[in-house]
Amino acid sequence: MSSLVSRRSLLTGLSLIGVSAVSACAQMPKQSISVASSLAPAPLQPAMEKATVEAPEAAPVPPEYAGMYAGTDDGGHTLPAIPFTKVDQKFLRQMVDDPTGEKPGTIVVNTTDKYLYWVLKDGKAMRYGVGLGRQGYSWKGRAIVQWKRKWPTWTPPSAMIGRDPKLEKWRQGMPPGISNPLGSRALYIFKDGNDTLYRIHGSPDWKSIGKSASSGCVRMFNQDVMDLYERVPSKTPLLVI
Repeated sequence: MSSLVSRRSLLTGLSLIGVSAVSACAQMPKQSISVASSLAPAPLQPAMEKATVEAPEAAPVPPEYAGMYAGTDDGGHTLPAIPFTKVDQKFLRQMVDDPTGEKPGTIVVNTTDKYLYWVLKDGKAMRYGVGLGRQGYSWKGRAIVQWKRKWPTWTPPSAMIGRDPKLEKWRQGMPPGISNPLGSRALYIFKDGNDTLYRIHGSPDWKSIGKSASSGCVRMFNQDVMDLYERVPSKTPLLVI
């Protein structure tokens, strides 16, 4: 009997030892946890930091524009310089490959892209940015530059005076000057001998170039229309598309 009790005691002791061993694996003493935590490997860091995406820098403005758009005295009037660095470069005067297919010596006004092309030889064209008003979109087709004027007088039409009575004082014409809506030069467009009322002209509002305005025909920087004026003879063919 005693041997049986001893055997049972031995088996019970071995069972308790086994349970303790399992518990030790599942629940470590606080001190053991602290040590294990200090020995644990640090979290893995990304092999490469995420690259910072920067916006591309704007192309530098060619220095020759400083001369093209400098202030100037002309015909007794002082034109201010155009702040060309504030203008989208595509609307600044530049030589380009001719996209029009027209004969050299033709003016082409693209009302969609707001460009005016003076077609040259060898597949080239001088391109100018323009601004367009309602009248600028109202007429398309072929015509000619019947005549042109330096420092033109501006006469608002009766309909415009009706919309803005303050213009009544200019019914007989607004004298030339840097505030005149026609600017420093104007090209008058005729078709079949009749005035189309379509004008290509300078503008004192340089911010309007490349944009649509409430009124006006085809507006150019004053310095650009002066450049075009010297290139274009009377009876020059014109295409507006």
